[in-house]
Amino acid sequence: MRHSNPHGSGAKGPDELRRQIEHTRSQLGDTVAQLVGRADVKGRARARAADLRDKAGAMTVQLRSGAAHAGHGVQDRAAKAGHLMQDRAAKAGHLMQDRAVRAGHDAQERMTKAGHLVQERAGHGGHALQDRALHAGHTVQHDLRVPRPVRTAVGTAMRHPRPVLIVGAAGAAVLGAAVIWRRIDRNR
Repeated sequence: MRHSNPHGSGAKGPDELRRQIEHTRSQLGDTVAQLVGRADVKGRARARAADLRDKAGAMTVQLRSGAAHAGHGVQDRAAKAGHLMQDRAAKAGHLMQDRAVRAGHDAQERMTKAGHLVQERAGHGGHALQDRALHAGHTVQHDLRVPRPVRTAVGTAMRHPRPVLIVGAAGAAVLGAAVIWRRIDRNR
């Protein structure tokens, strides 16, 4: 029985035969290693598990990177929104400050007008009061039914009308200011 050489011709000498034997042994070793590898279910499972661990690790790194990137995006948007709200609050604060200043100026202007009005009315009231006081003083001085010390005091007040006028004007100013404040409080 003759075996055929897969390469087409037989060995031409002992050296060639040794090379063919070595080549065939190498092929058989590779084939046996492949068969052993296929038969080694535990080893293949370990290799598959290691492969899956590597893939899971790569996916974890990828997910962490994506989450970090998304976190930075959210942080940037939050910072921009914070700055926007801060700008809006500052503008609203300035607007309220301007309104308060205007309201203060308006109130000051009204108080100045009210003060002038009180002063004017006090002046008119003071003149009217002075006229009445002079008339009353003349009446008291010439009425003999009034006791003498009263007539003397009235005569002194008529000879020195400024202190009496000042006291009367101050009283009228205080009374006028009280009336105006009361009106302002009622209007609020």
